[in-house]
Amino acid sequence: MDSLPEKDIPTKAIVVEKPHAPFELREVILDEVRSHEDLVVQEGTIPVGSFPAVLGHEGAGIIRRVGNDVQNLHVGDLVLLSFSSCMSCSVCKQGRKGSCTHITDINFGGARGPESSPIRLPDGQRVRGQFFGQSSFSELAVVDARSVVKYDGEEKDLSFVAPLGCGYMTGAGTILNVLQPRISSSLAVFGLGAVGLAAVMAAKMEGVEEIIAVDIVTSKLDVATSLGATHTINPKQVDFLDTIRKRCPDGVEFIVDTTGAISMINDGIKALSHAGTLALVGVCKPTDQVEANAIDLLSSCKRVIGVILGSADPQEFLPRLLEMVQSGSFPVDRLSSVYPAKDVNQAIADMKSGKVIKPVLAW
Repeated sequence: MDSLPEKDIPTKAIVVEKPHAPFELREVILDEVRSHEDLVVQEGTIPVGSFPAVLGHEGAGIIRRVGNDVQNLHVGDLVLLSFSSCMSCSVCKQGRKGSCTHITDINFGGARGPESSPIRLPDGQRVRGQFFGQSSFSELAVVDARSVVKYDGEEKDLSFVAPLGCGYMTGAGTILNVLQPRISSSLAVFGLGAVGLAAVMAAKMEGVEEIIAVDIVTSKLDVATSLGATHTINPKQVDFLDTIRKRCPDGVEFIVDTTGAISMINDGIKALSHAGTLALVGVCKPTDQVEANAIDLLSSCKRVIGVILGSADPQEFLPRLLEMVQSGSFPVDRLSSVYPAKDVNQAIADMKSGKVIKPVLAW
C-alpha cells in the first residue's frame, strides 16, 4: 500500500457550490487526520450549514490512516460508514443513537465545525466537510471515528452494502426496533425508495401477514411485490382511503411514511386503526402542516411518532443487517445500481425518475 504524505493530502471529491447547483468532480486537499478520525478510500456512496460543500453519506471503503485515539480499527480494515452521535446523552446510553439529542448538530454541523473543515480547494478556500460524519462523496475522506463500523464479511466489493449505513438501516430499524409488528399485524409502507423497500423486506422477514406497499410508480410497486408486499396501491389510480378500508376494515395497525408528503400523512392518520401507529420517517417541508385531525386522534388511541435512523445503534445494528444480507433474507443487491463517481448527476436523475432505487457511486 502506497504511503501518504503527512500533510496536504490531494484527492478528488464531488463538490456542490451552492443550493440547487450541480455536483462537480474537483481536485481538493484534505488535512491530516486528527486523533479521533480515520482516513478512508471510498467505494460507495441533506441540511448542510454552508457552501461550497462535499456531501455524501452511506460510504464504504478501506482505512488508510487511523487517529491516535481510535481503538479497534486498523489500517487496511474494510468499513461501512454511518452517522455520528454524541455517545453520552441519555438516549445514546440506552443504545438508541439514531435519536441522539445532538444528532443534527453533529452530523449536519460538522464534527470539526464549519471553520475547521478537513477539506479545502487548491486555492485554500475551505469546503464544508464531515457531512453525516463522513462527506463520502470523495475518493478519500477524513471520517469521524464514531461513524465507522468494521466490516467482517467475506465479500470484498462493498458497493451493495454501503447503503446499510443510513437508508436500509432506517427502513429496517423502524420495523425491527420501533414498531415491532406481530405476525398477524397489518402494515402499510408509503413510498418505495430504499427506505420504504427496506421496511417491506424487514416486515416480510418478521412474517407480517399483511404488507401494503403504496407508491405512484408502477415499477416500484412491482419490486415491492417481489420483495414480500402482499398488496399494492397506486394513489394516482385508485382512491387510497377507500382501497385501504376495503383491505383493512378496522384500519391499518402500523404505517411507515417515507414520503414526507403532507397529503399522504394526513390520509395515513385517517387510515390507522383505533390503536394504530404512524411512524414518520420522511421529512416534511417546513411550511407543511399536518391536519392531525385532533378529534380523531384524541378520541382514539392512535399514535403519530417520528423515527430517526431507525432508532438504531450502527455498531450493533449494521452487523445484524449484514447477517440478514448474507443469509438472503435482506436482498439489498436487488435495489442498487453502481455508477462511476463522475456520473453523479446522471445517478441522481435516474433515481428521481424511478429508473433506479438506490444509486451507489464507485471510485
